[in-house]
Amino acid sequence: MARGTEMTAADKNGGLLALRRASAAIGADPLLVQGAGGNISVKLDSVMWIKASGTWLAEAAARDILVPVALPPLRAAISAGDAALERAETFVIRELNATQLRPSIETSMHAALPHKMVVHVHSVDAIAAAVRADGMAMLEEKLAGLRWAFVPYRRPGVPLTRAMVEASPDGGADVLVLANHGLVVGADDAASAQALLAEVVARLAIAPRMAPSADPEAVATIVEGHGFRLPTDAAAHATATDPASLAIAESGVLYPDHVVFLGGAPLAIDRDESLGAALERWQAAGYPRPKWVIVRGLGIAVADDIARGGDEMACCLAEVAARIPRDCGLSFLQAEDIAALTDWDAEKYRQQLAKTLN
Repeated sequence: MARGTEMTAADKNGGLLALRRASAAIGADPLLVQGAGGNISVKLDSVMWIKASGTWLAEAAARDILVPVALPPLRAAISAGDAALERAETFVIRELNATQLRPSIETSMHAALPHKMVVHVHSVDAIAAAVRADGMAMLEEKLAGLRWAFVPYRRPGVPLTRAMVEASPDGGADVLVLANHGLVVGADDAASAQALLAEVVARLAIAPRMAPSADPEAVATIVEGHGFRLPTDAAAHATATDPASLAIAESGVLYPDHVVFLGGAPLAIDRDESLGAALERWQAAGYPRPKWVIVRGLGIAVADDIARGGDEMACCLAEVAARIPRDCGLSFLQAEDIAALTDWDAEKYRQQLAKTLN
């Protein structure tokens, strides 16, 4: 918890302690946050403390993951449409940032909201609702009575901030559902933010389908010697064994963190197909080496060198897909959306950090 300096007034008044506790509690729920996904912030006078890019909310109690940014110039840049917003580290208060980490790529989004405490999560229930063609009707019914707004998909960072401001121009929405992305809630303190988050998630809860059993041993035999391994959580195999989930996985990508940690698409093969031959065809077609493989009907495997967080994202897809009805119309990320994430410096930094943080 220490930053190598004396405890600040913000620590003494409990603002940062409350933020850390809320971060750890929220980050411990894989249905809300997966790996380095999600972020949280608190505004204390002219300073906004926000989760560092690439760090894990679940580790907030044991590791210093908060970065201080100067709130007035950040908000001024938002109002002016300043290009400096694309580099949130420009607004870091250096003398308070002992870790030298970058602030979250969603820093401008947190700053634009009037709430003292802001929480952004990748709730599997919210994502499952927000990717559906009929999602708006579902959300209107489930969230009736709350001050909420729907935000069309935009790349995380400044484009998403602008879309969010357009969706709630007076800042009156306490709940923001982000298409193909997740959920944001804002409140006056940590306890209120957590309570609101819990209420929204409960309202949006969807019972997942049960998937047929996987055959991890068969998958391990198929991928042996090709640079892949079984996922750390067997629940991830459901994407391959449930026909509806498999169809979703093979149809496209639903949300940004999937692109960041698992790539644009999986290599899917039949159980009697040679993985070596499939990999040769895949790479001959000009695709980058896949970060994960689906063996239809049996299970999945992930690359040996997958970045930390990749296993969590494999489970996330299984959880999201299991909550989407069969034959439901869906909105997938477009090729340009995927390219924007792949080529973005902020996401490259997050991926590199995932390889170094233990």
